[in-house]
Amino acid sequence: MDKDTLLDWYRQMVLIRRFEERSDELYQLEGKIKGFLHLYIGQEAVAVGSIGARQEGDHIITAYRDHGHALAVGIPATQVMAELMGKATGVVGGRGGSMHMASKERTFWGGYGIVGAHISLGVGLALAEKYKGSDAVCLCYFGDGATNIGYFHESLNMAAVWDLPIVFICENNKYGMGTAVEKASAAPKMVDKAKAYKIPAKQVDGMDIFAVHEATEKAIAACRKGKGPQFLEMMTYRYEGHSIGDRTRYRPEGELDKWRDEKDPIATLQNHLLEEHSMSEKDLVTIDEEVTKEVDEAVKFSDESPLPALDSLFNHIYPSNVEAN
Repeated sequence: MDKDTLLDWYRQMVLIRRFEERSDELYQLEGKIKGFLHLYIGQEAVAVGSIGARQEGDHIITAYRDHGHALAVGIPATQVMAELMGKATGVVGGRGGSMHMASKERTFWGGYGIVGAHISLGVGLALAEKYKGSDAVCLCYFGDGATNIGYFHESLNMAAVWDLPIVFICENNKYGMGTAVEKASAAPKMVDKAKAYKIPAKQVDGMDIFAVHEATEKAIAACRKGKGPQFLEMMTYRYEGHSIGDRTRYRPEGELDKWRDEKDPIATLQNHLLEEHSMSEKDLVTIDEEVTKEVDEAVKFSDESPLPALDSLFNHIYPSNVEAN
């Protein structure tokens, strides 16, 4: 990878982390974000590395831990933050909040709140592209917990039967809410579940952006060649709880520190840039400062943005020529 690409990856991962850290403060300390909030801290390499392998027109669909993916597809931080605050300037007008980001222009379809249900929608996107005869691919993200849901199995079966152009990306962060994978799944390796449907499957180091990008690039290429669905199990780790109310008491002592100290995706790329591309620490600090300023501006923009107007309450729900009773 050339230096400019790596710096762009680094900037995106730092942006996601700083954005999520600030979101945590806005929720817990300032009360400006309401409802649920699922943070992506620790998993940045998966979204940035895989989305960086797609081409224009390829679809992205994910579950409720979606802020990182939204930023990685290029939605401005101002629009993502405004959506978290429920403001009219949010990416979906303040109607979706944390779990329902979407952008038609970027073929990013969410952000989906029902565990595993969006996997079937991803299969539908892939079916549509095959029906049209295009070479577009769908990247469908979900957590390890979703692989125990019926939607998952029905979707993989259908995708395999119809040879659909979809890359299933399981972000295995070791826990489905507060339950370790080994205690909830009879098949603790998610790749084994994919192989049951004869879908090519591979485990990938999800904390290494190079490994993520390379594996996704190959999987997408296979889809474009008509080889049917592909499955990637990204082995990653979320530093925060499942959602804001989760204090992670179920984790073994020292586990988080070990992952953060030895496998942090941002630190790994940072070390690579310093050692292999003669970057200085000052250059990387400058990027961090620029990103922090961008996040601060996004918060200011969101603070000053209006709430959706009450007379727009039924927009996008009823046909315009039907009055709501």
